[in-house]
Amino acid sequence: MRNLSRITLDPQVMGGKPCLRGLRVTVGTIVGLIAEGYREDEILDLYPYLEAEDIREALAYAAWRAEEVELSLSEA
Repeated sequence: MRNLSRITLDPQVMGGKPCLRGLRVTVGTIVGLIAEGYREDEILDLYPYLEAEDIREALAYAAWRAEEVELSLSEA
């Protein structure tokens, strides 16, 4: 997994959800917009302080999390 430098996790921002560059825009928000059919340019119009690379990293992070395997402590 490459370093995702634009994804931040801070308990003081959006309750610690993964966000983009410490902004109050979560990875889930971006992924949800894409799932609803929004294009990259439309998302950038909605959030003009974001950059195209933010969207790509949000998708990469979501894909990585979807493939992550969680084990309970009893299985570890």
